[in-house]
Amino acid sequence: MSTGYDTAAREADHRSQGDAPGTARKPITLRAIAEMARKGERFACLTAYDFTTARWLERAGVHLLLAGDSAANVVLGFDDTIHMPLDFAVTITAAVKRGAARTVVMADMPFMSFHASDEDAVRNAGRFMTEGLADIVKFEVDRSHAPTIERVTRSGIPVCAHIGTRPQMAAMTSGPRASGRSAESALELIEAARAMEGAGASMLLIEAVPAEVAQAVVESVGVPVIGIGAGPACHGQILVVNDLLGLTDSPPRFAAPVASLGAAIQEAGRAWVRNVAASDIGGSGYSMPELELKRLREAGIGSNPESPRRSGETQPTGTPNS
Repeated sequence: MSTGYDTAAREADHRSQGDAPGTARKPITLRAIAEMARKGERFACLTAYDFTTARWLERAGVHLLLAGDSAANVVLGFDDTIHMPLDFAVTITAAVKRGAARTVVMADMPFMSFHASDEDAVRNAGRFMTEGLADIVKFEVDRSHAPTIERVTRSGIPVCAHIGTRPQMAAMTSGPRASGRSAESALELIEAARAMEGAGASMLLIEAVPAEVAQAVVESVGVPVIGIGAGPACHGQILVVNDLLGLTDSPPRFAAPVASLGAAIQEAGRAWVRNVAASDIGGSGYSMPELELKRLREAGIGSNPESPRRSGETQPTGTPNS
């Protein structure tokens, strides 16, 4: 028995969030994305970390949202992704899905959430499916992780295998580095892709590899391939939303911002500082009915705006001794 929202509930949910009746798009599913890849139709992906951003990106028509461990960088302020807390990752994944109920939402397994044992992998991936409301769970892997991926997929959990450059392994390489730049490493990536598909992965994500290598991966597997910094051959493309929106001081070389929201936010903040200094806070305030205001003033409150009586202050009743 399903415990998800029914169609009417989802419609009501989205109308309450601002969608006009009848304008909500048809839900995007993993099957729909696989069909798009089969037909050669490109699908758009972005990261999202909160309800509000996810809601706007769904309205924009984005097909897949990744509640990525990059939140460790852009939300929590860490220099790398290995500090992403598992509980926080589950929480933001659920927030993204609540904001984008008709969009495929991909969870991201944090560093050390599956490395110690297959049991950890199944348990923690399962949390993303139940508590996190995810549609699919991403693992940063190489070919050696095929048995783990098979164990997870056999448990009924859809998996996206992240190969190529793996940010969680940056400590091993003294920072992120492009992968697949030699023939040997390119062949290793192709074999890893095949191994992940063989283990049951529903999707691949390949990061920071030469375009020729990404194309070879696409041609070597039968599942959708998402690229980030991997050239145009991939079925889908993903970026960190902060990079796309111009919120990052130094975006990666493969990320071309299409907006300058950082500058816009800064200017909005400056305008607010100026307005507050001028006591010009804008908007519509609240007022008391005249009768209630009169009663308040009869109580001695507010009749002298220059000297408002503080809470708990008592009025002197006599002349102090001198």
